[in-house]
Amino acid sequence: MIAAKVEEYAFGGLVAAVGVFTLVDATTIAGRDDNVVGPRAFPYAVGILLVVTGIAAIIATARGKLGQAEEAEDVDENVRTDWLTVAKLVAVLIAHLVLIDVVGWPVAAALLFFGAAWTLGATWWRALPVAVVLALLVQVVFAYGLGLSLPAGIFEGVPFLDG
Repeated sequence: MIAAKVEEYAFGGLVAAVGVFTLVDATTIAGRDDNVVGPRAFPYAVGILLVVTGIAAIIATARGKLGQAEEAEDVDENVRTDWLTVAKLVAVLIAHLVLIDVVGWPVAAALLFFGAAWTLGATWWRALPVAVVLALLVQVVFAYGLGLSLPAGIFEGVPFLDG
């Protein structure tokens, strides 16, 4: 029971810490100072909600309201974690983070989506076109639907991809 409390306090503290980080980081977003809702509004709202939620979780834990352990009826407890798959997913994510500025969002995201799907068992020839379409769709939605510019990279200058 003591270990469960420590984990729940740690969870609440982590959620609150992410909220504080979000609030601090949101101050670096450039925006207008007039009365119009700007680009900082959403990060501020998310940060405040995270801090409040984290503090509420800590208070609930202090009052003895602990989460109930789930009955894992469909989980085989004898199966070990596939650390190779976890390592591949982490490698794909790191590659995505490194490649965004080098080749742009569409290529980096397509590699992320494809790499994750393939690592998790998808057939490569099905995963690749889906990943490319999904990455391009996200690029177009951000550029034209939201008016936000994701790095176009090698597609800079292409009208519907370069926001």
